[in-house]
Amino acid sequence: MQLEAVRLAQDRFYAKKWGVFNHFLHVVQNNPTYSNSYGQMTDWDALVKEFDTETLAKNLHDIGAGYYVITVMQGTKHMIAPNATFDRIAGTKPGEACSTRDLIADLHKSLSKYDIDLFLYFTGDGPYKTVEEGAKFGFIEPREVGVTKPFVERWASVLEEYALRYGEKIKGWWIDGCYKEQFKYTDELLEIYYKACKKGNPSALVSLNNGVSEKGIELGFTFEDFLCGEQNDFTVIPTQRFYGNAQAHILAPLGVGECEIGGWGVFGVKRSAEYIADYVRKVNKAGGVITFDIGVYRDGKFSAEQMQVLKTALKNL
Repeated sequence: MQLEAVRLAQDRFYAKKWGVFNHFLHVVQNNPTYSNSYGQMTDWDALVKEFDTETLAKNLHDIGAGYYVITVMQGTKHMIAPNATFDRIAGTKPGEACSTRDLIADLHKSLSKYDIDLFLYFTGDGPYKTVEEGAKFGFIEPREVGVTKPFVERWASVLEEYALRYGEKIKGWWIDGCYKEQFKYTDELLEIYYKACKKGNPSALVSLNNGVSEKGIELGFTFEDFLCGEQNDFTVIPTQRFYGNAQAHILAPLGVGECEIGGWGVFGVKRSAEYIADYVRKVNKAGGVITFDIGVYRDGKFSAEQMQVLKTALKNL
């Protein structure tokens, strides 16, 4: 029954054709040197409270996006929703690391008005940049020494709390930093994350990122439900809909430039509307789904330029 439910979820994902990804992070939206912050800096809890989910959902609807992906966290202790498990292990208080506002619940409420599905981004390397918290989970630099099973189990318990809380509200998980060579991840270790996601919603789609592939697009791990498909530009086209049992999918940044997290989450456009429209048609025809990483301001608004390009290219696809 679970395989049948996953296949139905894959069909729903494929029918959406394309969606939007946002990096919403303390090191970006709360960094005065980046335009994403409007030149402001506050504490993390205050920043999360500024995010306008209603405006974001309306803008996604206006450009025709079928689903939305947002970072729960990346690299640091800063999480976009409460998590008692994190606070217990890390020794933090509500609002210090995990926001007191449940931004995930608020996003689902706003997005559901437009039938826009919600996916979440998580990582496989935990809060390694905030060393005190990272050390309590058991994984900090040098990360090349590799993860341990105790770290994975502790970190997966944070993921599991979120998965159980939101249940069917979350349609999928894109889990970064699951690197075979750099972090010594194996299918056995990654299955712990996979099962944690499924406890909340057995039909939730799960992807485990092994990084940008030199082959362009390939299955990272045997039990993924959709490919991470991380790319740096819109050039790779799938050769088939399924790789193993995983739905073909590509994630790439639309913006131009560099910030704290490289070329992701920035503004500007690296490709024209005409090019994007042609590319998405080719990816969809080949059986794939495409996710556009774009910049987002601290209050949840997009840049007019990126919105216009996506709307022109894809609204009536």
